[in-house]
Amino acid sequence: QVLLTESGGGLVQAGGSLKLSCAASGRTFSSYAMAWFRQTPGKGREFVAGISAGDVERIYAPALEGRFSISRDSTKNTLYLQMNSLEPEDTAVYYCAGRYRYAAEMEAASYPYWGQGTQVTVAS
Repeated sequence: QVLLTESGGGLVQAGGSLKLSCAASGRTFSSYAMAWFRQTPGKGREFVAGISAGDVERIYAPALEGRFSISRDSTKNTLYLQMNSLEPEDTAVYYCAGRYRYAAEMEAASYPYWGQGTQVTVAS
């Protein structure tokens, strides 16, 4: 089992950047595929980006690739999401998620472990 805690959300102006962090407990973080999702009121969780165990492969939601970048530092048990050129439409609660598998998946149901979320608000 892994416990996940996000941080780094906040209020930013359109065009700005934010870097989210997700701290993971446990000694096997590098063995987990990890992902970022986001959710707005009344909608399901939307896949943002994923990274395989061992940081071999990264996948992105096509509409976000180029502006968002996922990374991990297994020495710090931390997952990151760098978000650039933010738009008001990026406003959401952002969640990190983990699964004890090699590959990241785009389906939220594939992840048994979730953080509590961090709010990102982009002002126009």
